[in-house]
Amino acid sequence: MKPLSECTVLITGSTDGLGKAAARWFAEKGASVRLHGRNEEKGRRTLEEIKNVTGNADLKYYNGDFSSLDSVSKAAEEILAGEDQIDILINNAGIGGGPKSGGRRSTSRDGFEEIWAVNYIAQVLFTRKLRPLLEEGSRIVNVASIGQAEIDFDDLNIEQRYDGFLAYSRSKLALIMFTFDLAEAVKDQGITVNAIHPATLMETNMVNEHFGRSQSSVEEGLEALVFLASSEETEGITGEFYDGRRRSKALGQAYDREARQKLKTWTEEVLSGYV
Repeated sequence: MKPLSECTVLITGSTDGLGKAAARWFAEKGASVRLHGRNEEKGRRTLEEIKNVTGNADLKYYNGDFSSLDSVSKAAEEILAGEDQIDILINNAGIGGGPKSGGRRSTSRDGFEEIWAVNYIAQVLFTRKLRPLLEEGSRIVNVASIGQAEIDFDDLNIEQRYDGFLAYSRSKLALIMFTFDLAEAVKDQGITVNAIHPATLMETNMVNEHFGRSQSSVEEGLEALVFLASSEETEGITGEFYDGRRRSKALGQAYDREARQKLKTWTEEVLSGYV
């Protein structure tokens, strides 16, 4: 892998928590960092903060609301127009569904259950749109979770007996399934794709909002994330699920090719108007 000072790193959900910490870490290493968020004012403020702290002026911010497929598509198009290459893509954006969220089901602008839409559907669209910018040696890291639940293909929009954490857990398993499929699809191009559970209940606004308590620090999660995204030790590794810095196993359904094909077929139909 080339030196980080020669790399362009795009991190979604980088105005807070783990994403912001990662953006700052890569900026400190001299990388060209591309931030993303859904609040433009907050995004610009974060960019200036990281620029001031690190002295790295090679930063850009892209706005996009992952609860809207149209917004995701437009953000990706803006990135395609503004960048020549992405060496590291970290899909970190996401929303929670812990016990403090109240168990209320909400929908995205496109009518999908919101957690499922943001944590899974939007991630697939965004990554697929940006494929032209990924070249040999590029790495994709999808921030998943150890909290996973089997997908019910008769209730993909999670309308029956709704539970927020179930929605979250299914969305993260779906993201891992996408990771495995994409890793196979781009392996011959020299692009690696992995998923990671950085740390359990990190001390972030999202965790506090949905769970009310934390078990680990953002720094712990950051260490694991940058290890997978940029270490020489993880170069060439693809199609894996990491728990922290260790290779681990996802829930069994992630390795079921028939289930992955079902999910892929459904997802392609949903995204057919956008890719």
